[in-house]
Amino acid sequence: MDKKVVITIARGYGSGGKTIGKMLSKELNIPFYDRELLYMASDESGINLSLFQKSDEDVKKGLFDPETHRYNGELIPPEDSDFVSKENLFNYQAKIIRDLAEKESCIIVGRCADYVLQDRENVVRVFIWAPHEACVKTVMDLYSLSQKDADKKIRKIDRHRSEYYRYYTCREWDNVRNYDLCLNSAELGYEGCVQAIKSYVSIFSEIK
Repeated sequence: MDKKVVITIARGYGSGGKTIGKMLSKELNIPFYDRELLYMASDESGINLSLFQKSDEDVKKGLFDPETHRYNGELIPPEDSDFVSKENLFNYQAKIIRDLAEKESCIIVGRCADYVLQDRENVVRVFIWAPHEACVKTVMDLYSLSQKDADKKIRKIDRHRSEYYRYYTCREWDNVRNYDLCLNSAELGYEGCVQAIKSYVSIFSEIK
């Protein structure tokens, strides 16, 4: 691509969003980032990788003060007792996301990247979803699970993603207003989603 564009992908579990992101990465010949961000944030901060991995899986439930947890871009210094807090671990991941967006075209999956990069003009925010029944079938086939277990797994992971997103952004993860493009992968297929995003990015690049 001639112009630098960052594509963020949020996705429902079982919708194939990660696979679509990887396919798009090959199609556009730009880097793809997912859990690699944890390793990069660990290197940047000097904080043990295991803390990032644990924080990535653990979000407090229930009521919380949005002004305390909402991402604001500030990094807590090493001498502060909150240096390894969940908020600061997220802040370092966000710093990596912002640094990547500054220097290259890339695709970033998850990590509230659409919110972290909300002030940038060169960002295309995508949400990939599919009807629950389609996601259940996909997860059953991928992991050889029963329908009941696949249903339970999808609900658990999507609930976690929703809570994680709300915790750091004070927004609803599946609200279409957060995104530029929402695609039903069950209707379009993975390749159809790739081509739809590619076409949108092409138009987006021309008018920006």
